[in-house]
Amino acid sequence: MDYEFKITSPNGNVHKINLSKTLAFYGISSLIVFILVFAASFAYAAYSYFTIQNQRGEIEELKSVNAMQQEQILNVAKKASALEKRSSELKNVENELRVLSGIATPAEAAEHAETKDKKEEKQGEGGAYGSELEHLNAFLDDREKSFAFHEEQLTELRGKIQDKIPNLGAFKMASYNGGVPFTGPAVAIPSLWPSSGVVTSPYGYRWGGTDFHPGIDIADDLGTPIVATADGVVDYAGWNAYGYGNMVDIVHDSGIVTRYAHAMQVVVVPGERVRAGQLIAYMGSTGFSTGPHVHYEVRIGGQAVNPSAYLH
Repeated sequence: MDYEFKITSPNGNVHKINLSKTLAFYGISSLIVFILVFAASFAYAAYSYFTIQNQRGEIEELKSVNAMQQEQILNVAKKASALEKRSSELKNVENELRVLSGIATPAEAAEHAETKDKKEEKQGEGGAYGSELEHLNAFLDDREKSFAFHEEQLTELRGKIQDKIPNLGAFKMASYNGGVPFTGPAVAIPSLWPSSGVVTSPYGYRWGGTDFHPGIDIADDLGTPIVATADGVVDYAGWNAYGYGNMVDIVHDSGIVTRYAHAMQVVVVPGERVRAGQLIAYMGSTGFSTGPHVHYEVRIGGQAVNPSAYLH
């Protein structure tokens, strides 16, 4: 069976089109399929568009949240760094007080620090913390415990020092003695001036904070005697190629090390035992120096500390 279609043109002519039933069926089916495919494609495109827009919004929101979290982590890290610095300073103060009071030796203090460092290193092995924020929180908890520990130690130390105050006067000797060794009780803590003269450069930052000076400079005439500031053994005596010039290092009975630099001449040798006030060198201007003076350092555990606390 055929289907007949009549089409009238604009000039009035009638055109007849005969289609077989099969052809008409396939034509109509194709049209329906096309319409369905078009509708499905349009619907998918619309869905994809709105999904992408929604995902973009979520991504921007996640970026904003991530930026805020990173800023928070950075702030916590800065606080953690400040706490670490304060903790280190607190430990240095504690060690200095222990050395000065004779309650603990530098070796004992170093052993305690080494034990703690190994403990912290062990805690950090094998990815103990799941994330950077967890690591910071754990670090802050550790600092809090450390502060509590040192607070207890300092409280205990204060009591011990108070008990020892009547005996500490034995370490307070006369100042610069012109190179004449003391013959009284042993002097383990540096307490004398290493020479006569005027302090021309103190301990700490100088020149607008561009240079850290690890000691003090005492200036006087060329050839002024330089003396040991406490009893001890000469560890080094001779030329230093790193700016100190002629230099003497003395390890004192307390474990404290003193350094005397820029000498014109050194009159002691390594291994020699010296007494407080004994002549060890003559003031000069060797090494990195602009005039006659002695550069004097006090070192505890390899770290330079302010010598002014030891000058009487």
